Amino acid sequence: MNKDEEKKSIENLGEFGLIEHLTSTFTQELSKTVTGVGDDCAVIDRNENEYTLISKELFLENIHFDLMYVPLKQLGFKVVSASVSDIYAMNGAAEQILIGLGVSSRFPIEALEEFYEGVRNACAHYQVDLIGGDTSSSAKGLVVSVTAIGKVEKSSITYRKGGKPNDILLVSGDLGRPYLGLQILEREKSVFLSNPNIQPELSQFDTLVKKQLMPMARKDLVDLLKSLDLIPTSMIDISDGLSSEVLHLCKASKVGCVIYENKLPYHEDTQLMATDFQLSPLTCALHGGEEYELLLSVKPEDFDKIKGNPYFTPIGYFTSEDQGRYLCDTSESYHELKAQGWRHF
Repeated sequence: MNKDEEKKSIENLGEFGLIEHLTSTFTQELSKTVTGVGDDCAVIDRNENEYTLISKELFLENIHFDLMYVPLKQLGFKVVSASVSDIYAMNGAAEQILIGLGVSSRFPIEALEEFYEGVRNACAHYQVDLIGGDTSSSAKGLVVSVTAIGKVEKSSITYRKGGKPNDILLVSGDLGRPYLGLQILEREKSVFLSNPNIQPELSQFDTLVKKQLMPMARKDLVDLLKSLDLIPTSMIDISDGLSSEVLHLCKASKVGCVIYENKLPYHEDTQLMATDFQLSPLTCALHGGEEYELLLSVKPEDFDKIKGNPYFTPIGYFTSEDQGRYLCDTSESYHELKAQGWRHF
């Protein structure tokens, strides 16, 4: 294999590099296609005042979830949460979902009923309708595909691009708990496999495990931003880790950034459990992922609208692209920000 072929391997390209490589020769021929590949959702011209938003997510057993410790009801809820989160990341409202299911004969009908009960609970929570999908046999493992459809006012749509130097970066909620929930589940799985007579004890880790098994997409924050009369300059949801998402915004907006370690929001459970696993809370926050919180930027003149709001924490700001992308640690040393979160390949 020569060097050019090695550079083009799926592993080296990664998820977004692979998408860009495979779709770079495609052009948008229809005037109603406003935005195609490259953001959280495709954007379709809907009418004079609104766009249609469409997002697609794929979930594979033993890649995205492990049925040894993921209950099917929680899985049904989680796949919907992850999918509608893309709609909220565009400042939109989710309306419908479609689900494709590949399932092997090892699953009894009762198991699939559990999965769809979770889907139904999520539909009720996010006020979306399940309007169809497809089913097929799967030779190995469970495969779930979810398409989410929504809408957004043209005047309010928020892309990954749009951020400018000096815009303030904010994140909702707290960071790191889903990653630690996953570490707990993996640890208990390992203990059980070594000795099936030892039953997992998870009740003391309830908040961390629930954050991993049943994350909540932030529909409420889209409503809050509207009530504050605040339109972010850029926005993305945190699925692959904060570091990855910050860099996605920087790349799309063609800006640099400074993120401050001492500004990152942690739950006390994150700090306690990170110590147990001999991990830094910073590692959990930067590279854990699956929070489905919102990362957004706002103009400096709009910051007063959101300053002090308990739902958002300012963590840094955008700079000019030539100033680079950095993390400022607690000793005020600057380190190049690198994406070390979830890799799809």
